[in-house]
Amino acid sequence: MKQSFFVVVLFFIAFAISLAIYYFVFGDVANFKDGAARRVPQNMLGTVFTGGPLVASLVTLLIMVVAVVLERFFSLNKAAGKINTTKFFAGVLEDVRAGRIDEALEACDNQRGSVANVIRAGLTRYKELSSDKTKPFDPEKGLVEVQRAVEEAMMLESPWLEKNLIVLSTIASVATMIGLLGATIGMIRSFAALGHAGTVDAISLAIGISEALINTAGGLGVAIIGIIAYNFFVNKVDNFTYQVDQASYNIIQILKTK
Repeated sequence: MKQSFFVVVLFFIAFAISLAIYYFVFGDVANFKDGAARRVPQNMLGTVFTGGPLVASLVTLLIMVVAVVLERFFSLNKAAGKINTTKFFAGVLEDVRAGRIDEALEACDNQRGSVANVIRAGLTRYKELSSDKTKPFDPEKGLVEVQRAVEEAMMLESPWLEKNLIVLSTIASVATMIGLLGATIGMIRSFAALGHAGTVDAISLAIGISEALINTAGGLGVAIIGIIAYNFFVNKVDNFTYQVDQASYNIIQILKTK
């Protein structure tokens, strides 16, 4: 629910900003030779304006991609914790190997983040079972409980790590479609200009071709950025998952020897 609310609010904010950019930056009369008529651009900003209203849609998607990339970048850095995860795992493994479970839990508390939360869940469960005086500790069943606690914690953290990634993949697909739609509309205008009886309206023909090419280029550009960002963050999440699995496996192997 929160993710949907974030996406909706982001869309309306990005759309408002994109309209302002389209009309007041790209559509500034200084960008056109004929001023307010806005038919003959004299620089790149004016040329982009001739791409039509769909340009505003592409700018909206671009702003959303940038916002999601920034949000994921800071969130995943926070999820990794305060220090390098490799160094953190090495310290926790050393504490567990020496039997210093409380110190390992304290290191998880200091590290914070999703990665430390998963390891902390397993160590907390082990401490609860091993310190229970009402019944003897069964190593085989106890370590199964520890593994289950790690898996449950990872299931809770995964949605946070993967949050908004579907937004990036969706934007990449939608941007491509909008680019193709703009290209189709532009070509329709071009052929309409060619189909008029008498002299061909060169300006209308040029505007139609510009609309087709600008929207195609814009759609592909936004899609490329979205796909690269999506794959980058998916790889980062997979790396987190692998590190947690490796660390939890090593911890359980150490506890087995004890």
